[in-house]
Amino acid sequence: MHGPRIDRVIFWVALPLIAGVSVPLVLFPVEGEALLSAAFGWLTRVLGWAYLWFTIAAFALLVYYALGKYGNVRFGGPDAKPEFSLVSWIAMIFCAGIGASVLYWGTIEWVYYYTNPPFGLEPRSREATEWAATYGLFHWGFTAWAIYCIPTLPLAYLFWNRGRPILRMSAACEGVIGERAARSLPGKFIDMMFMFGLLGGVGTSIGLSTPMISAGLSELLGVARGFWLDAAVVITLGVIFGVSVYTGLQRGIRMLSRFNLWLTIALLAFVFLAGPTLFIIDTFTNSVGLLVQNFIKMSFYLDPVAKAESMILAAGESGPASAGTFSEQWTIFYWAWWIAFAPFMGLFVARISRGRTIRELIGAEIIGGSLGCWMFFAVLGNSSLFLQLEGSQDLTGLVARNLTPEAIIATVVAVGDRVIPFAVPLLLVFVTLGIIFAATTLDSASYILASVATREQAEVREPARWHRCFWAVMLSFVSLSLMFVGGTESLRAVQSASLIVAIPLIAVLVLMTLSFIRWLKQDHGS
Repeated sequence: MHGPRIDRVIFWVALPLIAGVSVPLVLFPVEGEALLSAAFGWLTRVLGWAYLWFTIAAFALLVYYALGKYGNVRFGGPDAKPEFSLVSWIAMIFCAGIGASVLYWGTIEWVYYYTNPPFGLEPRSREATEWAATYGLFHWGFTAWAIYCIPTLPLAYLFWNRGRPILRMSAACEGVIGERAARSLPGKFIDMMFMFGLLGGVGTSIGLSTPMISAGLSELLGVARGFWLDAAVVITLGVIFGVSVYTGLQRGIRMLSRFNLWLTIALLAFVFLAGPTLFIIDTFTNSVGLLVQNFIKMSFYLDPVAKAESMILAAGESGPASAGTFSEQWTIFYWAWWIAFAPFMGLFVARISRGRTIRELIGAEIIGGSLGCWMFFAVLGNSSLFLQLEGSQDLTGLVARNLTPEAIIATVVAVGDRVIPFAVPLLLVFVTLGIIFAATTLDSASYILASVATREQAEVREPARWHRCFWAVMLSFVSLSLMFVGGTESLRAVQSASLIVAIPLIAVLVLMTLSFIRWLKQDHGS
């Protein structure tokens, strides 16, 4: 019996497409980054409102699904049993969805809001401090995970309830564009666009996590951080997630996710107890209150007057526009980033959600995912903020000098030595957590890339092992090449490219949602 076969069209067209975009960025990183950043800047200024309306509509729709009559619809049928335990299922969703980025931004994101706050507040003021501790919860909270959940529902329903043993975005659009179009050129284009966006997103994830992990290893080993240390980190990630992918979902990704969950709990518990515990509790409580009171305001905040003033000033000076308003730099950036990553999460979570109801899935992603992210911002972020306020660490100064990874490690070391000399063990746990978080995201990505590039079969089967390992190697190679040639600048170029992909992906996600609504009405009545 032959194993799962690749889809030759997607596989052999996707590779030249990825190379055709990536190679020029590698050869001309400065020009490529400038071009893509300018394109993204233009899109956020002109279409920023579309990101905001789409995300709030997605959140509202999911609330309707969870509370409505379709909430009890079970993926796989009324008698379907879950493939994974509740703990393993939630751990896999969370680890795949946030990766090592939550360690990075959860610790240090407040700095950017503290020094450049929203709503025209004075930088470093008391009000700016409170909003700095709040906006991370917003950008990594309900709306973000709602974006992740939107593509998951139609993909899971098609896969488990409609009997289509395939995980592709194109197939989930069949309810609107038709099966013929989904199987032909339009469907191939949708799937290849997704693969390109995913590679860019994963490359950015490595770009964030690698310097942070390297900075931690530099502190532990007493060696300077440079390319070869970064390369060793990437190769280590490649080996870990390559082995994990080869062993499959049941052993590899599930085991890594469970281990990472308990290691996360241990890290956060220690920092919570050893750090400024009362400040953490008070600040988190205050932040939740601000978020609840201002959720609508934050969701629709565009600051049009400031944007108009900056554009008029730039036109009068015949120079480039400014870096953009707070919303353009952060909220719209984040929503576009979640949208670019959403299809990947949808494909992966759909695959592991057999036996779960629509209500369970929405709750696990929106509530469980948000609370998980909030714990990082509450514990690590507020501990970092406290160190800045008490004057023991100049973290804003480190970030201003482009030493953000070092600022993160300085936070971990300072908390480790706060009660007893425990910096080295705590830093070791932090670095290990970062490595496994990155590996879990990357092996999930390689699994999905292989699934998309595999031909549809008569029964549900995992992609071939060599195929999954091939994409694991490709992900490592692309990221390592970019860091070698252009450092973080070229990674920013790939990040901008993946964010630009979010514009057409909004249209695709709308098609998938409409298909899902049509299928529910056909199968369960209007």
